Amino acid sequence: MAVVCVLGIWQAATWLFAIPSFLLPSPTSIVAAGFGVDPSVWIGHIWATLRVAVMGYALAIAIAIPLAISLSMSRLLSRTLYPMLVVIQSTPIVAVAPIIVVTLGAGDMPKVVITFLITFFPIVVSTTTGLLATPEELIELSRSLRAGRTREIFHIRLPYALPFLFSALKISTTLAVIGTVVAEFVAAEKGLGFFIAFSTSFFKIPQAFSGLVILVLLSLTLFRLVGFVQKRFAPWSLPKSER
Repeated sequence: MAVVCVLGIWQAATWLFAIPSFLLPSPTSIVAAGFGVDPSVWIGHIWATLRVAVMGYALAIAIAIPLAISLSMSRLLSRTLYPMLVVIQSTPIVAVAPIIVVTLGAGDMPKVVITFLITFFPIVVSTTTGLLATPEELIELSRSLRAGRTREIFHIRLPYALPFLFSALKISTTLAVIGTVVAEFVAAEKGLGFFIAFSTSFFKIPQAFSGLVILVLLSLTLFRLVGFVQKRFAPWSLPKSER
């Protein structure tokens, strides 16, 4: 309902104040511009963005979770690696992206790396926090029963950390899309980020806004998909009101 009200006010404002479309297009002109683009063109751009976002996201998960386990198990590793991760995360990815593209060349590889760099840090931090937040009495109980380190991690710490992990995974879906768009702004011949930059350069602002709307819908879809996986396979990790 709130979205409908905002769109109505937006439409009325553009009509009432006669705002030019190259400054702020109305919702109806954005929709018309979106339908004016050939569906095959949309499919090509959406697939290019989705492919890179999913690959970067999957790479971030594959590296971040084992790294988080290592950080939670070793104080020495935590003291040495964690500051380096903070430095990497603190580096503006927009400034580093052109260097990555020049170093790794054309293709999907630099875009996947850029997406990975933006995505993996929240997963590492949240998962490590969840692993370390496991109650000490559970750890002591498992050790009194002579459970090995592997069982301690996979049967106690990881299940307890799942709410933290899924929260990070939901946040990282939006970051994956952002990372892909940043990479496409720097060097790409296809993708929604490239489509928006191309449309803007020719002052096709309603068309650029239609690409932005699809980007938002794509991000929301990935966010909901992670929520569905959590609800389907780990419902106990959700608050009672969301189960």
